[in-house]
Amino acid sequence: MANLPIEQIKQLYYEERLSCFEVAEKIGVSQNVVLKFMIKHGLPRRNFYDCNVVRFERKPLTFSVKENLSPEEEKLKIAGLMIYWAEGAKISTKRKSCTVDLANSNPEMVKLFLRFLREICQIEEEKTRIFLYCYIDQDIEKIKDFWSDTTKIPLTQFTKPYIRKDFTLEKSGKMKYGLVHIRYNDKKLLLQLDKWIREFVSNMGMSDSSNSTSL
Repeated sequence: MANLPIEQIKQLYYEERLSCFEVAEKIGVSQNVVLKFMIKHGLPRRNFYDCNVVRFERKPLTFSVKENLSPEEEKLKIAGLMIYWAEGAKISTKRKSCTVDLANSNPEMVKLFLRFLREICQIEEEKTRIFLYCYIDQDIEKIKDFWSDTTKIPLTQFTKPYIRKDFTLEKSGKMKYGLVHIRYNDKKLLLQLDKWIREFVSNMGMSDSSNSTSL
């Protein structure tokens, strides 16, 4: 059995949260040597859940939060957060989705939220997706063109729309351009929005022990 530096292995694996393979590379031995050494010295390995946590922590960001906001940018940030708090998909232990998802039929509200994502969160534009919800009696291609023009997001970033077939006359005209979902698949951004909303609500003195403000 190789005589490895146990304190260095603890530092690399537990504190720096490197994988066994990366620890082995740092020390200059094979991964099997490190694994056998850890077993011999009773050094527990991460379980499946902990491995996923580490993998998530090390995943690079797809957005870059703008610093030192101007007064107008602060207003935009608050507006974007309030829109998402009211209309956005919530964080839930029952829901596996990790996507920022705002659903709305108001073009101005959608444009304002996208401006928040672009200017304050500085997202990667190509990761944005549009999902449409509309009725079978509507002109789907016309609606897609409308939202592409409104959002400045190309049609290539539109996913297959959901078309309701249970159309009735009383529903006619209620959503002229259907319902649009603005989606951005990055759980770290979703968590960032949740953190900002919690901070805002707390600063306004509206938080309570029930955590009802959470996304």
